[in-house]
Amino acid sequence: MPSTYVPHPEYHYDRDFCGYGEEGLPQLKWPNGAKIAVSFVINYEEGGERSVLAGDGQSEQNLRENPTGPPRVNERNYNVESEFEYGSRAGFWRLFRLFNKYKMKFTLYAVAQAVEQQPEVAKRCVDMGHDVASHAYRWVEYHDFSIEKEREFIKKCIESLKKLTGYAPKGWYYGRNSPHSRTLVPQVYEEMGEDLRWMSDTYADDVPYWIDLPYEKDKSDAKGCLMVPYSYDCNDFKFHVVGSGFRGPESFFAHMKNAFDVLYEAEGEEGHPKMMTIGLHNRIIGRPGRFKALQDFVDYISKKEGVWVATRTEIAESFREQFPYQKGLLAKAK
Repeated sequence: MPSTYVPHPEYHYDRDFCGYGEEGLPQLKWPNGAKIAVSFVINYEEGGERSVLAGDGQSEQNLRENPTGPPRVNERNYNVESEFEYGSRAGFWRLFRLFNKYKMKFTLYAVAQAVEQQPEVAKRCVDMGHDVASHAYRWVEYHDFSIEKEREFIKKCIESLKKLTGYAPKGWYYGRNSPHSRTLVPQVYEEMGEDLRWMSDTYADDVPYWIDLPYEKDKSDAKGCLMVPYSYDCNDFKFHVVGSGFRGPESFFAHMKNAFDVLYEAEGEEGHPKMMTIGLHNRIIGRPGRFKALQDFVDYISKKEGVWVATRTEIAESFREQFPYQKGLLAKAK
């Protein structure tokens, strides 16, 4: 039986069930009067996943094409390794060409150790104006890391991505975070003198919102942390979720289109424009049979008026300009 949870004040966050309430954010406007902000995210994990070569004792078990069979302990699994290698060798460049063709900017959730294996990815993203954000130093579970070990990994990630891109990542998304991560990331940024503009380990809304940071409780110059919600529903990882995932490319396209159509009309129906996030993985959506669904969706929204396809940093900056942080208001931008 697990022991009773005891809140630790330095890492504790109250839950917020109210958000912006019925009224929403009628003051929110996207640039040029856009009806929707669309955020495409490419998760670049290939080379940062669990591997015997990295001392993990086994190959990665998550988000694999063929998850069957027992884990091979202290034995390389070339099938798994090559599946991830497909993402970096072929899948990423297929996505990269698509978005450049349509002149749409994406955010790269970069696992630092992964892009260290293929520095050209970071360089070409910078060249083309895409945003390189942090997806942690390695794509592993952080819940069992000590606080000091996680702190060192955060620092290592910032230093690595800054070296590869020329700037410290403005945003951060773990996905496999610990209960301490939400506090540790902004703390380390502050200690390093770097500027964290947003975090995305939340699924709580269709627009950004502010949170108070526990360690800023007694600070008069508190900065808070802007949360830019991510998405698990419009996410290609569900191709690998047995029973509740996408059965094929057509269902993925239909789901994305339905979400877009509802959010596209949200300004009129719900009082203010929203944002939509589409989560992508090189080794999943980069496969030809699935890629067609993304092609069709990109083409579909390219023909709509008032669509702002933006990086997550651009979305965060637009929101921050309209709704600066106010201590103690949690998500309430008033």
